[in-house]
Amino acid sequence: GNPWAILITLSLGFFMTLLDLTIVNIAIPSMIDALGASLDEILWVVNAYVLVLAVLLITAGRLGDLRGQRNLFIGGVVVFTLASLACGLAPNPTLLIAFRAVQGVGAAMLMPQTMAIIIATFPADRRGTALGIWGAVAGLATVAGPTLGGVLVTYASWRWIFIVNVPIGVVVLAMTFAFIPDTRIEREHKLDLLGVAIATAGLFCLTFALIEGQRYSWNGAIIALLVAAAILTVVFIFQQRSQQDAEPLVPFSLFHNRNFTVINVVASLVSVAILGFFLPVTIYLQSVLGYSAIKAGLILAPMSLIALLLAPIAGKMSDRIGGKFILMTGLTLFGLGAAILTVQTSVDSNWPEFMPAIAIMGLGMGGIWAP
Repeated sequence: GNPWAILITLSLGFFMTLLDLTIVNIAIPSMIDALGASLDEILWVVNAYVLVLAVLLITAGRLGDLRGQRNLFIGGVVVFTLASLACGLAPNPTLLIAFRAVQGVGAAMLMPQTMAIIIATFPADRRGTALGIWGAVAGLATVAGPTLGGVLVTYASWRWIFIVNVPIGVVVLAMTFAFIPDTRIEREHKLDLLGVAIATAGLFCLTFALIEGQRYSWNGAIIALLVAAAILTVVFIFQQRSQQDAEPLVPFSLFHNRNFTVINVVASLVSVAILGFFLPVTIYLQSVLGYSAIKAGLILAPMSLIALLLAPIAGKMSDRIGGKFILMTGLTLFGLGAAILTVQTSVDSNWPEFMPAIAIMGLGMGGIWAP
């Protein structure tokens, strides 16, 4: 297929799953009022998606290797789109949380396939540009969530932050059948089910403990979950070690590449930092400073625009001079902007004070995703 059509298709699918990591935050006050829900219930509307996504991501990535990335991508788009519609129609917080969890399943199925297909489609000399565009979409989706969410909540309803995914999903599905070639494998492979079970249990314990730790004041139950996660991690490593000559869930040979190891650690930390930034900031702008949903979203919009414009340029530069310098510069700028913003926030702050820090963070994000 046409590589650029494939890239657009994958980026659009990736966009809607990342958008849902931040778009919900801006609608929290509206959902509390409309559903008569508690803050804890609505926070689980956010967390259910993240929890399931985090737990299933490794397994879904391996399933793509075994059953074909295109097949998993299609399945993920279908599940995510139907779950989005169900979220938009949910009559109560309980069903909304359940459907958000199903959304997480769909997102986990399609997310890892996007980069795998891009790498398989583009030759090394054009891969940086392609990943730069993919990174721009990732950055745009993450930071555009509050802006788009503010518009939808203000002029339509909180339900549209989910329903908006339906037409996007239909378009992505049609484009997938039209442009992405079948990657079905001929030889039958086996999935390491024991490894899946151990990894899933360990990730669940860790993610749930981190999500609920503050709420339960890091009591004995939360500590027990963290200890269980640590034990399961050790068990998983030994179990995978015994499977290296068969078909392991995680081939240890990947970690012989220093760049692979370092970039995975960096990507994990950056994801935590970015996603951990938007929830408190959107609540702060609305609940502390009293801004409307759309104004809160527009305040954060320059970050997404700057990242969108810069990421493709950063991708091209990575092809020429290597990604290390670009990545380090991006990380430094993002950290600097976040530090400035932290110092500036108070109960009587005004939004223009935030603009320099938000612009610096946008520059940083543009340099982070592409390399």
